[in-house]
Amino acid sequence: MAVQLFVLGASVGVLGSAFGLGGGIFAIPALVLYFGLPMHAAVALSLAMIVAASSSVASVNVERGLANMKLGLSLEAFTVPGAALGALLASRLDGGTLRLMFSILLCAVSVAMARKALRPGAEHPAPQGPRGPLDGFYFDPASGREVHYAVRRFPLAALSAIGAGALSGLLGVGGGIIKVPALRLLCGVPLKAAAATSNFMLGMTAAASAAVYFSKGYLLPELAAPLVLGVLAGAALGIKALAGLRAEKLELAFAGLVLFVGVKMFLSTGVL
Repeated sequence: MAVQLFVLGASVGVLGSAFGLGGGIFAIPALVLYFGLPMHAAVALSLAMIVAASSSVASVNVERGLANMKLGLSLEAFTVPGAALGALLASRLDGGTLRLMFSILLCAVSVAMARKALRPGAEHPAPQGPRGPLDGFYFDPASGREVHYAVRRFPLAALSAIGAGALSGLLGVGGGIIKVPALRLLCGVPLKAAAATSNFMLGMTAAASAAVYFSKGYLLPELAAPLVLGVLAGAALGIKALAGLRAEKLELAFAGLVLFVGVKMFLSTGVL
């Protein structure tokens, strides 16, 4: 079983670091549907994996200039309180309710991201002259050019960050499932920068929730160890994938994977 958990962790490390999601949306269905763990235990393990993945990739993304540290830290001030609140609320809900909430969320996000990818509009470049304090830029190896962008509608992003934190605590997904679309759709941040910034934020968000789950005895150390080792191995490959993929393909792949997992989780609830 340890080998299987390591492979799962490596797969999650690749996908999570490439898409800025921490990997919880992939780990939780596998832990529940394949390994047969209770939902609360799966959420706790997912949070431990997210902390490890974020720690391993954040420094690389910051060094490459992909992660917008100012924007990430500004949003994290709203995310962490929501994460602690969500973790406390999760202990009062049954696993079936959490699973249904998770599946509906994934399907809605997938549709929004697919529509954005299929109708590519002009990016919102950083204005000439003095830039806003949260605007950023990075070099994109896939296109061979430097990408500048302006951060818009920060108050809406801050509200979404509170919700992302609460969902992290409720569902163990690190909040990236909300942060990446919010940065992309609300703030106009290119997907690669949004994914890197989300990864930078994920560890802090997940740690706030994981502490609550650990105190309630949901975290199983004997299962967490091989998962975390696998995540660390896979995250390095995910960083390379993030740099090499073109933005449109990355966005469509993001939407497709999230939709697939969302449908699988919805069917597992027995609603239909």
